[in-house]
Amino acid sequence: MSTDLATLRGLAHLARLEFDTAHEQQMLGDLNNILDFVAQLEAVDTTDVEPLVHLSQEINVLRDDEGRNTVSHQEGLRNAPRKDSDYFRVPKVLD
Repeated sequence: MSTDLATLRGLAHLARLEFDTAHEQQMLGDLNNILDFVAQLEAVDTTDVEPLVHLSQEINVLRDDEGRNTVSHQEGLRNAPRKDSDYFRVPKVLD
C-alpha cells in the first residue's frame, strides 16, 4: 500500500500536525513503512489462534485480607503535627 503527499497532508491536517516541507518525504516514507507492516500482519493466518486476554497465565496468590491493628493509637498520634488529646487536628474544610 502506498500513500501520496496529498494523503499525508490531509492526515496531518486532520491530526492537527505541522511539519515543514523538508520533512514531508521522510514522514511519507515512515507512513508507508507502517502501512506495509500492517499489510503483512493482515496476511497472517490466525484462524486457529485464540484471542489473548492476559499476557501471563499465572494467577496471583494473595494473602487473606484480615483487619488488624499494626500501629497503636498513641503511636499513630506521636508524629502528628497537631493533635488534640486523642484526635488529629486538621484545618477547617467546611464553612
